[in-house]
Amino acid sequence: MAQAHALFQLGIDLDENPSASKTEEQNRSAHAPIKEQERKDFFIERDGERFAGTHLIVDLWGAEGINDLAYVEDTLRACVEAAEATLLHIHLHHFTPNDGISGVAVLAESHISIHSWPESGYAALDIFMCGAAKPHRAVEVLRQRFNPSHVGVEEHRRGRGL
Repeated sequence: MAQAHALFQLGIDLDENPSASKTEEQNRSAHAPIKEQERKDFFIERDGERFAGTHLIVDLWGAEGINDLAYVEDTLRACVEAAEATLLHIHLHHFTPNDGISGVAVLAESHISIHSWPESGYAALDIFMCGAAKPHRAVEVLRQRFNPSHVGVEEHRRGRGL
């Protein structure tokens, strides 16, 4: 149900029958400009600034478990839950011979991506979320699950000034 709600917020109505024919008038009204007060763009307003979303660039050094595909997937799912985001799909790829993992959790609110180099104990993650999601909570999950010796986090506010 949460997934259907999130998709509806993005303008995707699962109850709509795509094969049903619409009149020209219905098509025109469906694509008419939205009044400012009706607009639902899910931009964030914080500290007097309006922006599209929070993008966290996360570096983990001395990380454990970053070569275990099932563990990485479970960790990404825990990040999504902690951030109160909506998971749409996870796709991960396990490389050989170094056992690195690259992949993404696609969210209604954007994404979490991971690229790991287990031979160096290093993982790079991007956490980008808009709306009411709480991306910093995902960083805490990464700390707990991967037990890194050092974590670097840079925050970028995407779409400033819109």
